[in-house]
Amino acid sequence: MAKITLARAERIAKAHACEHCGEYSYKKLTVKPRLKADRSELKEAWHAVKVCGVCGLQQEMGIDDEGEIVFVN
Repeated sequence: MAKITLARAERIAKAHACEHCGEYSYKKLTVKPRLKADRSELKEAWHAVKVCGVCGLQQEMGIDDEGEIVFVN
């Protein structure tokens, strides 16, 4: 399967609700590619940092090459 693009990774990150309040509104969203040297055993291709627009919770999310969410912290 082909690797997902930055735009697709951003849409995946936005489509995941806040773990605390369940809202989909984010006041800050940053998605960056993971370098091959920095990839973990989870095969993370994209790393997203999100700040909820409602409760202010900062979350980190890992997305793999196929667009699957591999972790949320």
